[in-house]
Amino acid sequence: MSIALIGIGALQMYWINWSIKLGKDNFEINIQDALNNVARYLTQQEEIETNAITFSVDSEAQKIKLQRRFQSVEKRLPSPAKLQQLIDRELSSRGIFTEYRYGVFSTLRNSFVIKNGNYQVDDFGPQLVVPEYTDSELQLINSKYKIPLYTEGIRSPGYLYMYFPYLNSFVWNSTWKSLLAALLFTSVILFCFIYTILIVFRQKKVSEMKTDFINNMTHEFKTPIATISLAADSIQSPMISGNKDKVNRFAGIIKQENKRMLEQVEKVLQMAKFDRENLNLKFTTVNIHSIIEQAVSNISLQVSQKDGTIETILEADKYMIDADENHISNIIHNLLDNANKYTPEKPKIKVYTIDRAEGIEIIVEDNGIGLSKEARKHIFEKFYRVHTGNLHDVKGFGLGLSYVKALVTAHSGSVNVKSELGKGSSFVLNFPHSQPKQ
Repeated sequence: MSIALIGIGALQMYWINWSIKLGKDNFEINIQDALNNVARYLTQQEEIETNAITFSVDSEAQKIKLQRRFQSVEKRLPSPAKLQQLIDRELSSRGIFTEYRYGVFSTLRNSFVIKNGNYQVDDFGPQLVVPEYTDSELQLINSKYKIPLYTEGIRSPGYLYMYFPYLNSFVWNSTWKSLLAALLFTSVILFCFIYTILIVFRQKKVSEMKTDFINNMTHEFKTPIATISLAADSIQSPMISGNKDKVNRFAGIIKQENKRMLEQVEKVLQMAKFDRENLNLKFTTVNIHSIIEQAVSNISLQVSQKDGTIETILEADKYMIDADENHISNIIHNLLDNANKYTPEKPKIKVYTIDRAEGIEIIVEDNGIGLSKEARKHIFEKFYRVHTGNLHDVKGFGLGLSYVKALVTAHSGSVNVKSELGKGSSFVLNFPHSQPKQ
């Protein structure tokens, strides 16, 4: 597909260049045709005037005077105004409306005798000294657009030169519509190609994340299922079944592992509800400080097992908010669990609350592995999981932060992350005190 796009682009560039060249070629043909018509008209007019004068003269002296008139081109031309009018007529009839310069060059005087509608000489005698041409005259002399006037045999008494200072602009203006169409269609093709590539990469990424999700889910379910199976086999053993304490212990393990699987299933179901936009929140007035303290108490044992600490700095005075207590608790638990999981050694976790004009701000800060710039872009996407390098004990579905993002949004709040690799992360939540009326 890339080769095809390059080929189309090259073809378009060739076509554009060809269009410009064709425009210039057509312009040159039209100009040459116009010059030929001007020269032909001048010759025909002179013949008509000559015949009329020849029949009207009586003396031989007048005939000689008439013959001498035809020796210089400036005497044979009409007035500069009529000449320019003739040129304008020929150009406009061919759709050429651009500024031009013109001049009539006399081979007898070796100079321009008419230029841009004005005579350039006061007398009509021969010019023996070669003049120094001005810049404008040099432009005319070097122009490819010229035509001999009143040609007699192989000689001509003069030439009509034309120069177009804005030729390129005129050609571009005459072809811009076709060029614009070509660029537009090329841009559409390029956009579709890039869009397709982005979709392919996105689908590939989503596929990889879903595969990762399935692998993680298999692992998350396989471990408790194996534990439950082993505990059930142990209870059925004659050596265990008669020991009430051991039976209760294994029954407790089964219950705990079953609860663990139910929690994982609940996360998946909750995300499915978000996809269907079928989430019904039960808003009540809750004490956010109490929820934070409960969540900190629940995870403090896991943090202490890693020789870490967890601290609360609850400074908000207005800590009562309208929220779904269960989901708000899950949000705090998710963030604390991530802070602990992504800090391999001696986690130092802090939870802040701050009063804001629009509500309350909650910050969960850790000293963990941190996030790269690329990870910060995708951290709240479903199934996305941060690559942890050699930290292989970090498990999960990649649903935690997407769940947090969805729930915070459902509470009319916002969530942001500040993080650097190796320097930890800070998740900043903002909730309004009261929910907007539906």
